[in-house]
Amino acid sequence: MRPLSRLALRSFGSKGTPRQNSHHRAHQIQSSRSISSQEVFDRESKYGAHNYHPLPVALHKAEGACMWDVEGKRYYDFLSAYSAVNQGHCHPRIYKAMIDQAKTLTLTSRAFYSDVLGEFEEYLTKLFGYDKWLPMNTGVEGGETACKLARRWGYSSKKIPENSAKIIFAEGNFWGRTMSAISSSTDPVSYSGFGPFMPGFEVIPYDDLKALDKALADPNVCAFMVEPIQGEAGVVVPKDGYLRGVRELCTKHNVLWIADEVQTGLARTGKRLAVDHEGVRPDIVILGKALSGGFYPVSGVLSDDRVMLLIKPGEHGSTYGGNPLGARIGLAALKVLEEEKLAERAEKLGNILRDELRKLPNDIVTLVRGKGLLNAIVIDKNIDAMDICMKFRDEGLLAKPTHGHIIRLAPPLVISEEQLMESVEIMSKVISSYRK
Repeated sequence: MRPLSRLALRSFGSKGTPRQNSHHRAHQIQSSRSISSQEVFDRESKYGAHNYHPLPVALHKAEGACMWDVEGKRYYDFLSAYSAVNQGHCHPRIYKAMIDQAKTLTLTSRAFYSDVLGEFEEYLTKLFGYDKWLPMNTGVEGGETACKLARRWGYSSKKIPENSAKIIFAEGNFWGRTMSAISSSTDPVSYSGFGPFMPGFEVIPYDDLKALDKALADPNVCAFMVEPIQGEAGVVVPKDGYLRGVRELCTKHNVLWIADEVQTGLARTGKRLAVDHEGVRPDIVILGKALSGGFYPVSGVLSDDRVMLLIKPGEHGSTYGGNPLGARIGLAALKVLEEEKLAERAEKLGNILRDELRKLPNDIVTLVRGKGLLNAIVIDKNIDAMDICMKFRDEGLLAKPTHGHIIRLAPPLVISEEQLMESVEIMSKVISSYRK
């Protein structure tokens, strides 16, 4: 495999990620430890809960679009931590912001003000065009926050009878694994054996405006929560006009539209937000993942005063939500996305990637879909997609299947065109080997 391209190195500076001397020493000590991949697997299996089934690769370090395992083998990352590292692994600007803030102030709780949170909130709200930002930590907390805001608005503004508010979701949704999130799920793997479930949640088909119109006609509906592109479901892209229709129907029925942009937002699909492809504005936007560039859990929701100010002091919050460290990291992460024009980069490289993927044998890859650098290939159901991913791994590319026969392909947005084409060569080699 060729070394990292000059373009990739240049995007992170000629010397790569900044290191302090103490960090260098710790890194050298860690590197000198002789631990094999199998020992890593065995240790996690023995001491950790078995709530994940990772692809067997033991990663040790990463930079840009690449990761290395404990034996030193390099891989192209085509998962991006589920789009949390849109800015690339260990981006030096975000790293520096984190270190500088960590030396100064990390946590106050929201019992006090900090000098950083307001700066982050001002930048974020002006960038996306909303009145207010409510910070949390994880993506699923953002979803929970959006649901709470919608219910409060339903009772206060729409005058829904107490404890009667309903939120509509789309089949195939995925926004986490809390009790609320699995209560809206249509995937038995998520919800089986965990009931009883959250009341007031109803599910309709995705990308079906007639079903949505009918559901929203219920006067007790306060919100419709939907991913602009369904990520975990296999990068399911709705028909053109669906998001415009959602906006029109929510306005018609006086219902809040909640856009779950945790995975699709922040430049991943070739726009700042995925809803920007149709030029529409949700009432609530949930952000997370790449809001920190992979350094720290940062999430939250955007909305306007008519919704946000219905939540009063003490009614919602989080010890870590809006902490100075997270706020400084989030501010740096957003500036990287904007100033390095990563949305435009995702748009350009995504078109190239899909064009190349469509050249793969269509008896094996039956469908290619996506926007920007959020893409998926659908594999013939007679072929094991996990087996393909294992062979990708052997050739130096990391991806994982979802729903059995779909492989999501979402590299960091800083990947160079040269690296992208080398990755395509790997995929082509592996997939072509399945031809009879």
